[in-house]
Amino acid sequence: MLTLPAFLVAIALLIAIHEYGHYRMAVACGVKVLRFSIGFGKPLLRWQSTPTSTEFVLALFPVGGFVKMLDEREGPVAPELKHMAFNTQSLRRRAAIVAAGPAANLLLAVLLYALVNWIGVLLPEAILSPPPAASLAAKAGLQGGERVLRMGAVGAEPTEVGSFEDVRWALTRGAMDGEDVSLVVAGANNIEREVQLSLSTLDSSQVDAELFKSIGIAIPLTCPTMGELQADGAAALAGLLEGDEVQSVDGQPIMDGQQLRSVIRNVASQGQTKTQRWKVLRGTQLLELSVTPKLVLDGGQTIGRIGGFVGSRPAMVTVSYGPLDGLWRGVSQTWDISVLTLKMMGKMLVGQASIKNISGPLTIADYAGKSAGMGVIQYLTFLALVSVSLGVLNLLPLPVLDGGHLMYYLWEGATGKPVSERWMERLQQGGIALLILMMSIALFNDLSRLLG
Repeated sequence: MLTLPAFLVAIALLIAIHEYGHYRMAVACGVKVLRFSIGFGKPLLRWQSTPTSTEFVLALFPVGGFVKMLDEREGPVAPELKHMAFNTQSLRRRAAIVAAGPAANLLLAVLLYALVNWIGVLLPEAILSPPPAASLAAKAGLQGGERVLRMGAVGAEPTEVGSFEDVRWALTRGAMDGEDVSLVVAGANNIEREVQLSLSTLDSSQVDAELFKSIGIAIPLTCPTMGELQADGAAALAGLLEGDEVQSVDGQPIMDGQQLRSVIRNVASQGQTKTQRWKVLRGTQLLELSVTPKLVLDGGQTIGRIGGFVGSRPAMVTVSYGPLDGLWRGVSQTWDISVLTLKMMGKMLVGQASIKNISGPLTIADYAGKSAGMGVIQYLTFLALVSVSLGVLNLLPLPVLDGGHLMYYLWEGATGKPVSERWMERLQQGGIALLILMMSIALFNDLSRLLG
């Protein structure tokens, strides 16, 4: 229910901010703005303070927008108004007007991230779950239950870790950069030690669940307690109750909900299930129960299920910052995501990353609805992320985008003459074709994710 309105609000807001950046800079540079429109198609609302002032329009389809400026290339301009036409402005002013749109999106992202940092957000604590046996984390000696205190690239000064999200972000950057990462962790005895993860050995062509599975740090530690149970499920039939805490399965110690889920899923052997011996803690009483998971077909694979929710919510911590720290962190987050986005695009361009990483409107709409359903903080974070993406995308040197116009101005500044009309027409056609190709790939990826 929230998906469509959350998506439309997000797109309309981000486009309005983008176009307002162009508008505000144009006015500051003395350029006459004829129309400021949010959306395309039939105007729904119009407002104009005087017959000669800017006309503000809200149109039928709020998935785009534009700022129409006085320009001799688009129609005759009265001699007394030529100094207010866009095309008569200096190169520096034209470049500033074009760059102001993406800059407004990046500035919005800074403010949104800062707002989230000031309000505070509830995030999982940086406590690690037991890693898979063949993962980098297991090879580095991590066993699960360790709290990550500090981390960073090997050889660099490690930074403080506030939540599990900081861990995931540092691992993402390390994998993308091909850099090994150092973690300072503390176990149950509070003794600190340093471990290194050889992320440079991984294939980071796609930052997804499989990458974090290879690293061995995918989700935070959760208590292996039983949640809601189905009346006819294997767990209920075995005598398990909601709130039971699993201590071991077939003699194997269990310390994490994900670990328990894996033990249940992998119970099938040659198409046949087996009865497991579970030791559970019910209050202060230690019980031993026989549990026989049922075999089900999931995605072409036979797995075990017990008919109940396994694992509790991870330990949470409220992360917030003061006025200056929160603002500086907002700047850092916007910068880091911008750099990561450009690196991913560069890797896709040279074939080192999969084009499956490109997301389109359906995926964005899906995330918009999910984040809105989770709360205001999550939705603000989503808006910040999309605002960064919109700002960075528009700065790419592609004709029809703001970055393409800046590319023309760079040529003009270097040669002393503008790009010829003939070349500009060719570049515009190529840019449109490339943009259509990118949108087609994004839409195909969206459909593959939703239908797969």
